[in-house]
Amino acid sequence: MKNMNFSEVVERSIQLRKVYHRLERQYHEKEWTVEEDALAFLTDAGLVGRLIMSQQGRWPTNGETESELEHKIGECIWWLINLAERTNIDSGEALEKFLSKTEKKLED
Repeated sequence: MKNMNFSEVVERSIQLRKVYHRLERQYHEKEWTVEEDALAFLTDAGLVGRLIMSQQGRWPTNGETESELEHKIGECIWWLINLAERTNIDSGEALEKFLSKTEKKLED
């Protein structure tokens, strides 16, 4: 897999969300709200939890756990980038601040 820089990930994520917005308008006459996007993220995050349980042998599996888990983790990252964008938060800056603050806190 090619390594992408975070800016490229953000741009591709935003462009893909625009495609989904067009489909939402086409099929439902309006785009999902930020709240609906947040609920979709939470649903996918819950599925990550269930798939982790399956991967670890703690939940029945259908045999596709690895590929489904990889897909849902990627989708959750995509949702977070788009939620940040829709709430005017720079996802790269938010991540940098979190990492720096947490590293500093743990160094003390």
